[in-house]
Order: sequence, then structure tokens, then C-alpha cells
Amino acid sequence: MKNILTILVFIMLPVLIYAQDMKTMEMDKKPSKEESNPTTYTCPMHPEIHEAKPGNCPKCGMKLVPEKSDKQTKTAENKATKQTDQGNKTLQDGNSSSISQKRAEENTSPPRVVRYDLYIRDTIVNFTGKAKRAIAVNGQIPMPTLTFTEGDTAEIYVHNELDEDTSLHWHGLFLPNQYDGVPNLTQMPIKPHTTHLYTFPIIQHGTHWYHSHTELQEQIGMYGSFIMNKRTDDPTFRKGIDDLPSVPIILSEWTDMKPENVHRLLHNASDWFAIKKGTTQSYAEAIKQGYFSDKIKNEWKRMNAMDVSDVYYDKFLINGKNENQLSQFKAGDKVRLRVSNGGASTYFWLTYAGGKITVVANDGNDVEPVEVDRLIIAVSETYDIVVTIPADKTAYEFLATPEDRTKSTSLYIGSGIKQLVAPLPKLKYFEGMKMMNGMMKMNGDLDDMGMSMSLNKMDMNVVMYPEITGETKPKTSTKMEGMKMDAEQYNANALSDITTLNYAMLKSPTKTTLPENAPVKELKFELTGNMNRYVWSLDNKVVSEADKILIKKGENVRIILHNNSMMRHPMHLHGHDFRVLNGQGEYAPLKNVIDIMPMETDTLEFNANVDGDWFFHCHILYHMMSGMGRVFTYENQPANPEIPNPKLAQRKLFADDRKFHFMAENDFATNGNDGEAMYQSTRWSIGTEWRLGYNDMHGYETETHIGRYIGKMQWLMPFIGFDWRYRRMGEDIQENNLFGQTNTKDKRAVVSLGVNYILPMLIVAQAEVFTDGKVRLQFERKDIPVSKRLRMNLMWNTDKEYMAGLRYIITRWGSLSSHYDSDMGFGAGFILNY
Repeated sequence: MKNILTILVFIMLPVLIYAQDMKTMEMDKKPSKEESNPTTYTCPMHPEIHEAKPGNCPKCGMKLVPEKSDKQTKTAENKATKQTDQGNKTLQDGNSSSISQKRAEENTSPPRVVRYDLYIRDTIVNFTGKAKRAIAVNGQIPMPTLTFTEGDTAEIYVHNELDEDTSLHWHGLFLPNQYDGVPNLTQMPIKPHTTHLYTFPIIQHGTHWYHSHTELQEQIGMYGSFIMNKRTDDPTFRKGIDDLPSVPIILSEWTDMKPENVHRLLHNASDWFAIKKGTTQSYAEAIKQGYFSDKIKNEWKRMNAMDVSDVYYDKFLINGKNENQLSQFKAGDKVRLRVSNGGASTYFWLTYAGGKITVVANDGNDVEPVEVDRLIIAVSETYDIVVTIPADKTAYEFLATPEDRTKSTSLYIGSGIKQLVAPLPKLKYFEGMKMMNGMMKMNGDLDDMGMSMSLNKMDMNVVMYPEITGETKPKTSTKMEGMKMDAEQYNANALSDITTLNYAMLKSPTKTTLPENAPVKELKFELTGNMNRYVWSLDNKVVSEADKILIKKGENVRIILHNNSMMRHPMHLHGHDFRVLNGQGEYAPLKNVIDIMPMETDTLEFNANVDGDWFFHCHILYHMMSGMGRVFTYENQPANPEIPNPKLAQRKLFADDRKFHFMAENDFATNGNDGEAMYQSTRWSIGTEWRLGYNDMHGYETETHIGRYIGKMQWLMPFIGFDWRYRRMGEDIQENNLFGQTNTKDKRAVVSLGVNYILPMLIVAQAEVFTDGKVRLQFERKDIPVSKRLRMNLMWNTDKEYMAGLRYIITRWGSLSSHYDSDMGFGAGFILNY
């Protein structure tokens, strides 16, 4: 029995001990983190949102996603650290420059992965009282502001819910080339109803922006601010500047017209935009204001009426609204406005009712603070400016005025009575015309008249600014041609007490010198263009006509740009900052956009340190789409995995500036129908004209010409043509042309060779030889601006045909007309045009 009890004790003892241990474990067990913290949900766009249940974000309507656990976050952070280190190695290998590309490993806290999900959808907007199509991202225009801190890793998921391709370019960012966002150059387009991931390390700080680089999508809503905050442990952190409350500001414009029609009208030399803006500069206006001789000289030099901007816009916007307010700021507060110009083609004047503007950064790079009364921000530039609220109970206007001064958009800072900025007065366009007459040579080149112009220091448009040069026409005019001009007469800061920012005033707070022993590659480009046909180029070649510019990693690249066109151009380099040689020596400012005014010459330089194909182009959207750019390519670079078929991608890239633009018009008149249709590209033109009488005596005629424009100004166009005519004439009636050749016109179907040439006064001279041996010379001038809306057409040729007509423009689509035609007599009617 004793043995049995002993055996039972040995058997039961482990069981009892185990049971007691389990009880103790149950008593001591605490809920796990997962159990004590049930799953919560947040918004990818607004991480401050925390909800206990799935649903939609109360701010943007996006679907909420589960928040990551600590373990997931730690894994993601480890992954981000690895990605950031690799990205820095890729971007900074071989870069011994002191250019401020901060490394993430300099930061003392671990980097983060910051994720955004961007949903691109069609939408309907109403800025003007008319419902129009636009593109919204996450349901808003502009696109959401993306905010990072230097050292983060960006993960940006782009969900294309459009029925068309799209893309996103990260303007001014240092990143691997495959994520730069230029379709058919650094990546293939994001196809409809697909998702594309952009992921890259944030290795810099500053104010930047992002936008579509596909077709004309930027014009209808695809632009937004991209802010990279400086770390507080950064040695360049500036107390009193970098710790101020900051507000991202993105400027833009809106047109109810489809951007494709805007582009088409620009290429077809329509003056509808000038009519809408009141800038036609007609003969009647010239006579009234005492500028008739200047108007004659202007057209003698084959120039149309001048303008400072290309497009008429219905609205101008700050953060998507024409008027905004920041009411939280009080007297004495300083506010840092992070301003990006996301406009497609508009320069903006910036002024502030509360006093001076202090500029503290440009294109994302710090500059020594400089106080000014105003500045002009070029298309795609960014400026960080500090303003002070002088008093309580007052809302001070921050005013953005387009360069053509047609309208404006306002941000009020503070609360209370609105303190307005004095609006900029209307430009004196005829004074600008006189100035351009002096600058333009008869061959179309510009004459700098002995002045060395650069860095926006001399603004030739200053003659048009009434606030600088007075409201009225000067009593004495300076004869400009053949004379060496005084540069100070175009220096706005020397002519008035209004201080206007120019690039010479920008200075980096740190040295920006390039590696001393690196080889130097110097490139020179002439900015060229033809306003009449809206063709813009470098060295008279568009992107599709030029080879890629080869550069070597490690070399210093110096670019000398001379603007030989009549327009200013904001030239932007992707993936790099460049030094602007502005007289500040080792402290030359860093930029990625430089605005170059007519006749200016500016020098830029950068160290080539990031493999890839990088776009360099004018950032006026319609200039870029016309081909004003180049591609910088690093020699011996690895293949881009995002471009599986480089030849196909190149053909698609070149298609942008090879597009044809269509126009047509027909005059439904009492004596017949006259009309024309044209289909034109950068170099080629296919045109057809017709005259259709209402009886056989009036006859029928059509002429078709296929030609190619030659030369920088495109005044010359050789062509091949086909001419078909029919008219019933009396028996034995013959007509002779001025060369004594018989021309019955009864029935004629001939092929021709000929040439068009634009003469002074914008007269089109045409010489044509037909396969039946006939020769014809013709002179024609269309759209003579008699008054703001009245236009005159004149034509005469050696077949003894002539025509004179008038049309009064009512709308973009239609005009009243009257004309006399030597074949069909007098008629009146209505012109429809497209």
C-alpha cells in the first residue's frame, strides 16, 4: 500500500505543479497590445484622422485604411532607412559639390515612410457660371498639398481613374530618373484605370510643387504644392524664418475654353484673346492715341500687335479660389508664404497691402533675406516670402496680378476691415510697341542696342508701366534705332521708389561652388520663336528635330542662354539645381527655373551627378508642347527599367511638337461662299481655299497647297499645289493675264509649284507656276486691324483678280462680313469659323 501511495504521489505531483503554474500564468497574464488596442482606421491623406470603424475620411472622403501596428511601422521604417541610404548613394555618388543636397543620414531621428494615395478623376467645376470639365485629385483642385520632412521616404500611389493617360512630375526634386514623371522619357504614361507607384527618398528641403506632364492636363487642375520641411537639427536652420507658421500657396489660372482649343487658336494666329483683353492695338486706336507711325513701323517689320502674355483667362486663383482669407493671424505676427506658380502660362506680380515683402527662398533654396515692394514670379517658379501683419481688426490683401493686368486674385491675411493693395494700372501697349520697333531688325533678330542685359535687371516692359514711367505718352520720344541706349532707362529700381526684385539681388547664405577640378562642358543655346505661327524652339530646332545633349557624370556643365525671341521664357531643368552667375561669386543662388527676358543673356552651371534623361524646357505649357526644349542624357548610363521600348517611347515623345492643328472658316454671303481650311504643324502646312458661286457665271474654284516652312522666322514656304476652276463664259470671250497668257477659266485642273513669302506689312506674296505653263503672282493681306473688332482683307493677282472685304468680329465663332470679288461681285453675309 505504501508503495502504491508513493507511486501515486510521484504521478500526481507534476500534474499539480503544472496546474498551479497555469493558474499563476492566467492570473499574471496581461492583455497584449493588439488586444488592448483594437484596430483603428486612418486616412492616407490625413493621418491625424483616427476612427474605430472603417468608413470614409471626413475631410476628403477617401476610404479609411487600418493603421499599422508598432511592429509593422518598425519594419517599414527599417525598409525606409535602407531605401533612403540606397537613394542617397545613387543621387550623390560623385558629387563633391557644396550644393545643398542634404543627406538623410545626417538626421538624428529615424526616417519615416510617408504614404499618399492620389485618386485622379474627371470632375465638373464652375468658376465662371458655366459648368466645365476639369481633373481633380482626391476630389479637389488644386491637388492635395504633399508634406514631407527631409529624411523621409515618399511612397505615392497614383490611381488613374481617367479614361486617358496621365503622369505626375515632381518639380524641382532630386530623385532617381525613373521617378521624374515625364511620360515617354523617364517612364511610360500611367494608363487609364491603373495604379503607379512613385517612391523616392526626400534628400532636400524647400517649397516645390508637382503637376501632370501629360498633354495639357496641367491647365485643367493637375497641379499642387509639394512641401519638404527642414529638420530642426539642420545646421542651416534659421530661427525666425524656418520656424515661422507657413502657408502653402499655389497660383493658377482658369479658362472655360478647352486647352486643346487654346493651343489651336495660338497656332492659328487668332487675335480673339487680344480682343477679350482689350489689347488689339488697331489702326483706329493707334491714330487716336498718336501712335500711327509706330503702328506702320511695327507691321513694316512684320510684327503683329505685341502682348505680354499669350492667353486670355476667365479667372485667376490662389489655392483654387479667386479670393481666400487667413483670419487666424494677429497684429505683429509674421507669416511665411510658400508660393508656387502653378499657372500654365501666366506670370504674376505679387504685392502686399501690409508693407514690404521679405524674400527668404527661391525655387526651394534658401537666400539671404531681401526686402522688396513687389516681385514677378515666373511660370513654375517658387518663392518663400515673409509678411508681417501690422495691426489687428484688419485683413491685409496679398495680391497676385497677372502680367497682362487683366484681372487678379487675392489672399487676405488677418481679420477685420479689408486693406486693399492699389491695383496695377493698365499697360501702355503702344509704348511697348515703340520699344519693340527699336529692338527688332528687319531680318527678325533682336538688337540689344549696345546694352548687356541679364538677370531681369533691365525690364524692357518698364516703358509700359504707368506706375514707373507715368500715365501719359512722353512728350519727346527717343529714337532707338541705331543708337546705344542707356541701360538705366529700363531699370525699374533706378526709375522709381518702388523696389522690384531681380535675380542680381539673390544671394545664397552658404557657398554653392562646384568641384574645382572637374572638367567643364559649355553649351550655348539661342531661344528662338515665331509669334505669328506660335512656334518656339532652341537654335531654331524643336525637341523632335534635335539630338539629345550628351553630358558626362562628374563634369561641370555651363549653359549660356540668349533670348532672341519676343517673349520671356521660364527655362526649367529637371532633376538638378543650377547656380545662376549673378555677381555673388561663391554665394551664387541655386535655382531650377530661370526667367529670361527678350535680349537677355544668362549663364547657369551645375555639376552632373545623377544618371538619366533629364528634360530642359520652357515651362510655359504651350511653348513646351510646341517643342521648346532639349533632353540632357548622361553618357554610358544604365537602361531605364521604366522604358521597355526606347524607340517607341521616343516616337511618342516627339509626337507632342509634331501635332497638326486644324482651322476652318466659311463666309455664307449673298454672292457665294468663300472659305478656307488649314491643317498645320511646326513645319508643314496643308491648306485649301474655295470660292463657290450660286450660278455658272460666278463659277467654282478650289486651290490646295501642301508646303513646308523654311527658316527661323518661317517667312518662306515652298509648296506644291492643285488648282481646279470652272466658270461659264460667253462664246469667244477670253481673258489675258498681265503676262499676256490666255486664261479662259471655263474648265481648268492643273498642278503647280510655288512659294509663299511674307513681305513687310505682313503681305503674303505668292509666285506659282502651273503645269499648263501659266504663271501667277499674287499679293494678299488678311486681318488688317482697322479697329478693335473690325478687320480688312485685300487681294490682287496677275490674273486680274482682286478682292476687298471687311468683317466685324462678334464672337469667337462668328463675324458679320461684306466684300467685293472681281468674279462674283458684291456680297454680304456671316462668317463661321473654327
